[in-house]
Amino acid sequence: MELKMQGVVLLVLLCAMAEGRVFGRCEWARLLKNSGMHNYRGVSLADWVCLTENESHYNTRAINRNTDGSTDYGIFQINSRYWCKDGGVSAANGCGINCSDLLSDNPTVAINCAKRVVRDPNGIRAWVAWRRNCQGRDLSRYLAGCGV
Repeated sequence: MELKMQGVVLLVLLCAMAEGRVFGRCEWARLLKNSGMHNYRGVSLADWVCLTENESHYNTRAINRNTDGSTDYGIFQINSRYWCKDGGVSAANGCGINCSDLLSDNPTVAINCAKRVVRDPNGIRAWVAWRRNCQGRDLSRYLAGCGV
């Protein structure tokens, strides 16, 4: 019985590791604010929360393979073609990191890379999910009840 229970515990731990850390909306909003993201390059905190909800559902280990051969990594879904190196179609490494660094449960590297992306001339428009789901919309619900 004890050996069977250990197997169940191991399976649960492996599943948790594969999923990564999934932040709650308000927890994520507070972390972003404490990381200097509110009004960073004119981008509101609500825009960042909206962007990450629509890109990854606040999951640090989200990965999306694109039809052009590039891959989007982490909570911000940062693209490998321009911003990180993954051994695939990386043409540039704007953040100077390996893409796997964006999958950490500690989102510091991802936040710093998102700051680099938003300094690019495209700014927040670099994220398709922001343009489709956040741009020009009332985003107050993303911060509602969070105390930020």
